[in-house]
Amino acid sequence: MKRKLLFFCSTLLLFSAAGYAQVITGADRDKHGCIGSAGYTYSQLKKDCIRVFEQKIKLYQVDSTASYKAVAAVIFSTNNRKAEVFLASYKESQILIRTGKKGKYIWKKGKLELSNQNGYKLKEAKKLIYTSQ
Repeated sequence: MKRKLLFFCSTLLLFSAAGYAQVITGADRDKHGCIGSAGYTYSQLKKDCIRVFEQKIKLYQVDSTASYKAVAAVIFSTNNRKAEVFLASYKESQILIRTGKKGKYIWKKGKLELSNQNGYKLKEAKKLIYTSQ
């Protein structure tokens, strides 16, 4: 009788503990302390957690075979020499460095190139991939 009671209590305890093994919202902090489930991502320029979708400069995907259009965001450093670009196709944000002359600035890193002539345009390997218009 004691064995049956012990078995029943152990089984009940096991099943009730399994019910509480849930993921706690906000417990998914990344290495910078940003909570992904709350929409936060780390900004290298701001050195803080930000919500990409709340940024002022949004770029919209030009050519998409998917049923949705991806959105990219851009943040500039206080002196505008650097532009941080958040793209779904990159694991981390990309820091682009400004080149060119006043009025014809271009921010570059590798194959990425951001310009602001007649609206923001982002190219990858010379192909237009995002635009603000």
